[in-house]
This record gives sequence, structure tokens and C-alpha cells, in this order.
Amino acid sequence: MIYILSAVGGALVLAIVLFKLMWRVAEPDEALVISGLHASSEEGLGFKVVTGKGTLVIPGVQAVRRLSLDLREAELAVDCVTTQGIPVSVKGVVIFKVGDDMHSIGNAARRFLDQQSMMETRVHNVFAGHLRAIVGQITMEEMIRDREKLTALTRQSSGIEMEKLGLIVDSLQIQEIDDPTGYIENLGRPYAAAVASAARIAQADADREATEREQVAEALKAEAVRNSQIKQYGFQAEIDESAARAEQAGPLADAAAKQEVVRTETKVAELEAQKAEQTLQATVRKPADAQAYHDTTLAKAARDARISAAEAHAKEVELQSVAAAKQMHVQADAIAAKVKVEALAQAQATKALGDAEAHSVKVKGDATASAAKAQGLAEAAAIKARGEALAENQDAVIGQTLAESWPQVVAAAAAPFGEVEHMVMLNGATGIADVMAQAMTQGAAGLGLVRSLLGKQQPVVPPSAEVVAQNGTHAAG
Repeated sequence: MIYILSAVGGALVLAIVLFKLMWRVAEPDEALVISGLHASSEEGLGFKVVTGKGTLVIPGVQAVRRLSLDLREAELAVDCVTTQGIPVSVKGVVIFKVGDDMHSIGNAARRFLDQQSMMETRVHNVFAGHLRAIVGQITMEEMIRDREKLTALTRQSSGIEMEKLGLIVDSLQIQEIDDPTGYIENLGRPYAAAVASAARIAQADADREATEREQVAEALKAEAVRNSQIKQYGFQAEIDESAARAEQAGPLADAAAKQEVVRTETKVAELEAQKAEQTLQATVRKPADAQAYHDTTLAKAARDARISAAEAHAKEVELQSVAAAKQMHVQADAIAAKVKVEALAQAQATKALGDAEAHSVKVKGDATASAAKAQGLAEAAAIKARGEALAENQDAVIGQTLAESWPQVVAAAAAPFGEVEHMVMLNGATGIADVMAQAMTQGAAGLGLVRSLLGKQQPVVPPSAEVVAQNGTHAAG
């Protein structure tokens, strides 16, 4: 029985020992990476990751290693060149750790499980490369005045590579920027000089203000002494004046009485002068001003009336002249048009008559010989009768001949008027009648000429000469 109990106890102890050897517990700041038989994970990593709990590890067929999830720190000391070509040394610190998710732990386990002490070096190299690239794209002034921009750009550019390594950056700080060329110091010199200048100016202002206040204090002291002396002298003068006044009280009273009398008399004289001036103003000046204003107003009104009447008369004369000129122009145009139309009509009639006579001659030429003979006998008889008539009554024959040729005569006399486009007659309708009479008298002149040729009487002076002379006189007038 005792043997059985001992065997059971030994087995139990062995089981406990084996359990302790196989049971692994992950600390809060670490992850257990288990590889070997049946050590695959649901994430497809190819190994099992345990965080924050325990697990059984079969010795001989499974291996377990620990990956720290604690914070790590990498110092940065990188020599860079800015976009201006200025060499600088940037110093900073990166605080990082392995990510808490399974994917980040798997990436870190594959890269750093046996080289966890190399994490700081690898991170330094990653950030050094990106920091050099970023510094090469910015100026020295931007680095100094906006370090947050430099930090943000560095974290942003290195984020992808850190994620591939399974690491996350908790903090990145740019601690110091060293300038071996003295560029930063030179940048600060103008501001330092300005501050020093402002300090000197402030000190000078303070000294000047202190001096001014000291001088004011001295002046106030001197003024106080002067005022004290003035008051003392004033008091003494009052004392002396009172003594002198007491001595001269009697004479002063007499002089004051005389002054009062003189002032009263002067006031009375001024009142009398004012009264005389007001009387002159009321009786002479105001009536004279009123009469002068009355005369001036009447003269202006009469002048304005004359000017208005003269302007109205001038306007009326101008309008009448314009109307008369327009009327004469219209009448002249009408008469000229009428004469032109009548001349054209007479010319057309004469042409038609000539055409008709030509046609008649042609018809007569085509007549038979007997008709021609009879016509010749008739013409001979007519000539004989015409000669007898001419011997007995010359004027009648000439008148008949002129009557037959009168249209041609009138057309010839009116032909010059057909070439006139505008004709202006100064004496109106009377001038037109005179011109027509002159044309009519051409017939009478022709009659006298015929009589002269026949030798019966002397040429008759045409009466149109006197009419023409009268017309010329009218035109000249």
C-alpha cells in the first residue's frame, strides 16, 4: 500500500515537474514565438505567437523564444546638407517598439528575433537616410523655425519601412542642429544687434529721461525760490503801498472825484453824438438810399424792356426776311420750270410738224405724173395770185407768211430758255411778262425787216428796245 502511494506520489511529482518544464507564460512586455510541430497560427505566419498568457510547449518538437515588446531608444547623429549647400549635423532621438498586433510581431520576429540588440542600429540607419533626404529639400531657416515640419516629414517618409520591420515610432525629437560654418550664428547676429541696439537706445532714453527729470527738479527748486522771493517782495510792496496810500488819501480822493466828473461829462457828450447820428440816419441817409434804389430799379427795368423789344423786332425782321427769300426762291423755281416745260413742248411740236411735212412731201413725190402736172399748174396760178395780192396788199401777205412761220419763230426765240436750269427774276411776275413781250416783239421786228427788203418803207425800230432798257433798269434797282 505504501508502495502504491509512493508510486502515485512520484508520478504526480513527475507530472508537475513535466508540466512546469512544458508550460511557458508570456510577460506583459514580451511575446512568445513558438515554432515546430503544430505551431502554426491562424494569421498564417508559419509560427505561433502568444502574448499576455501561457501555453504548453512540447520539448524536443517545439522551440520557444521571447521577443521583447518594450520601448527602445535610438540616438540620431546625422551629417546632412541643406538645399542651400550648407552642411549641418542633426541630433535627435527615436523612441520605438515592436507593434502590438500579430502582423507587426511576426515581421519583427522574422527580422530581429535573434538580433534584438541590433534594432537601434537598424532604426538609426533608416532614419538617417530619410533625414538626409528631407534636409536636402529644405532651407536652414525652415529647419530652425519649423522643427515640427522636419519631424513630421521624417516620420511620414520612414513609416512604410518601419511597418515592414514590424516597428512603430512612439516619438521622434530633433534635439540639436549643429552648424560648423557659423550660418546659424550669422542669422542670429542681426537680431542680436537689433536687440543690443534697442537695449542701448533704451538705456540712452532712460539716461535722458533721468537727466530731464533732474533738470526739472532743479528748475522746480529755482522756481520755488523765485516764487518765495516774489511773494516776499510783493508783501513788502503792499506794505509800502499801504503806507503811501495812507499818506495820499486826501489828494487821491480829490483826483477820483474829478475823474468821475470827467467820465460823466464824456458819457453825456457820447450820447449826444449818438443822438445826432441817429437823427441824420433817419432824416437824410435812409430817404436818400430809398430814392437811389427806386431810380436804379426803374432805370434797369426800362433798359431791360428796350433790350427785349429790340431783340423781338430783330427776330421778327429776320423771320420775315427768311420767309420772303424762301417765297421768292419757290416762285422763281416754279416760273423757270413752267418756261422750261413750255419750251420743250413747243420744240416737240415743231419737230412733229417737220416730220409730218417730210412725210407729206414724200407722198406727193410718189403721185402720178398727171397729179404733178396739175399741182404745178395750181402752184403757178397760186404764185400769180400771190404776186397780184402782194402788189395790192403787201402787209396781208407778209402777215400770212409770218403767221405760217410763227411757231418756228417762237420756238427759236424760246430755245435759249431751254438751256436755263434756274432763272431768278428780281421784279417777279412783271419781269416774266417783259421777257415774254420781248420774245413776241421778235415777230414785229421780222415784219419790219421784210418790209425793208421789199423797199416799200424803212425798217421799223422794234419797240422792245425801250422795254429791254426798262427791264435793265429794274434789274439794276
